[in-house]
Amino acid sequence: MKRYGLIGYPVAHSLSPMLFREKYGDDPVYELIETPSFEEAWDRFMCGYDAVNVTMPFKTLAAAKADIKSPEVIRTGAANLLVKTKGGIVAHNTDYMAVKSLLEEIITDTGASCATVVGTGGAGRAAAAAAEDCGLEVSALHHDALAGGAASDIIIYTLPSAVEGIGKLRCRHMIEANYRDPVLKGMDIRSDDGSPAGYTGGEEWLRRQADTGFAIMTRQDI
Repeated sequence: MKRYGLIGYPVAHSLSPMLFREKYGDDPVYELIETPSFEEAWDRFMCGYDAVNVTMPFKTLAAAKADIKSPEVIRTGAANLLVKTKGGIVAHNTDYMAVKSLLEEIITDTGASCATVVGTGGAGRAAAAAAEDCGLEVSALHHDALAGGAASDIIIYTLPSAVEGIGKLRCRHMIEANYRDPVLKGMDIRSDDGSPAGYTGGEEWLRRQADTGFAIMTRQDI
C-alpha cells in the first residue's frame, strides 16, 4: 500500500489529511509525521513513505536535502513536497503553483500590475516568485517593515499572525496564506479609489496547492 504524509512542527491542526481523504478515501494512507527534528522527520519519510508534504519549519531544509529540485524550488530555496523516484528524492513547491493560479485569475478580474508580499519565509518567497512570473511588479516586506502600512494592487500576506501596520493596508485584492487563524479576513481594507478590497483566504490557497501536490504525489494527472 502506498503511504503519504506531512512533515512539520506542529502539524496536529493541519487540514491536509482531511483534504486527502476527500479526494482518495482511506486508501492510500495519509498520515501526520509530527516532530521538531527535521532529521527524524526525514528518516521516517525515507523508511516508510512514498511522498510527503512539508510545512514549517522544514521547507528550506527539505529543499536543501533533496536530490532533484524543481525550477521553483531552485528559485525560492523552499520545498513543500518531497517525492521518491528512481532518480532520487524530487522536491517541488506547490505553494508557487497555487499562488500563480490565484494571481492569474485576480489579474484578469482587476487588471492589477503590482503586488506586495508580506513575509519573506518559504511561503513568501514562493508567492513573490509566482507574482513575478505573472508579470507583476513585486515588493517584498519583512514582518517588521509594515508599521507604516503598504499600498499595492494586490497584497499577499504570508505571516502566521497580525503585525503592526495591517490596519494601514490599501489594495484591490488580498491573498492570505493562514487558513487556521486568518488576520485579514473581515478587515475593512480598501483600494485607493475607496472600493472594498477583494479577499482570498488561506483555505483556497491550501486547496489549490493540495490538489496539485496530491496529483504529483500519486502520479496522477493534474
